[in-house]
Amino acid sequence: MRKVLFIFGQLSDTDVDWLASAGERLHVKAGKVLIPHNSRVDHVYFLLEGQLVIRTASAATIASLESGEIVGEMSLVDPAPTTVSVDVGMDSTLLRIPDTKIREKLASDPLFASRFYLALCIFLADRMRNTTMRMGYGEAIADPNAKDELNETLLDTFHVAGARFDRLLRKLSG
Repeated sequence: MRKVLFIFGQLSDTDVDWLASAGERLHVKAGKVLIPHNSRVDHVYFLLEGQLVIRTASAATIASLESGEIVGEMSLVDPAPTTVSVDVGMDSTLLRIPDTKIREKLASDPLFASRFYLALCIFLADRMRNTTMRMGYGEAIADPNAKDELNETLLDTFHVAGARFDRLLRKLSG
């Protein structure tokens, strides 16, 4: 599931416009290490197009991320050094927003902060649920088609979130 749908589903149109204006569009060539292992992350990155690869310290691939994914968001909650690296798998275009700008916005705009942190909580809860199931804990899901289903509240926000992401892409390309 693209993280942007979780995040933009909770944010307002004005919040998404602010993210677009607070960041810079960045083109990165394949093969570059965007975020090294055991480093401090000082930006949040929205992957607009291309591919990022998440790797362990031993260079094993954990995941490949496509358009609509976000990296660096956990540093806003916990600025500890990274446990993985993020490599650019193919030429990519990103929206890069400095942590300092986001932290200033979070501190000065309580409504934005509540929406942003709620979005992170929803996303991280979904990630934890999926990781727990993948590790074999919890109850197995009887219906194999239901494992990727979302609750109705989240489904209602995903259409709006997709439209917000499309609008962000148009705004940044113009």
